Amino acid sequence: MTITIRPIRDDEHGACERILRALPDWFGIENALLDYVRDTQRLPTQLAHVGDEAVGFVTVRRHFPRAAEIHCMAVLPEHHRAGIGRAMVQFIEHDLTRQGVRFLQVKTLGPSRPCEYYERTRRFYEAMDFTPLEELKDLWPGNPCLIFVKTLPPPIGADARSVG
Repeated sequence: MTITIRPIRDDEHGACERILRALPDWFGIENALLDYVRDTQRLPTQLAHVGDEAVGFVTVRRHFPRAAEIHCMAVLPEHHRAGIGRAMVQFIEHDLTRQGVRFLQVKTLGPSRPCEYYERTRRFYEAMDFTPLEELKDLWPGNPCLIFVKTLPPPIGADARSVG
């Protein structure tokens, strides 16, 4: 199976909505789902394809020149555990590293609210070498937010003085 990852085109935001709607256990709040779709129109978003089918996407938010966040990532359920999420994370890590980003974070539902689906999400990010940093109880009303972080390597060819 060949996975192709590329920037989303203006006519492809509907594919992101279709992917999110296929994942009601993760994206079951309608307003939040629609916000994520709108975010694909204003934030850098990569779309993953297997053949001609859009099977996943990742949206990135830059907070500071050296800090970014995986804002939203989703893969069609029939393609889970096929390496698509891993490929998307590696793609954006490479791209962000090239841009001088050193810290990457992701927020997800914290473990103090047990959920088998988000337990899978947390295991995925841990397997991708993200470290749980802190669980915030008040960021998302009614839902604990776990912040994962990862340090990215300096750009190739950069020495410690040139990156900060």
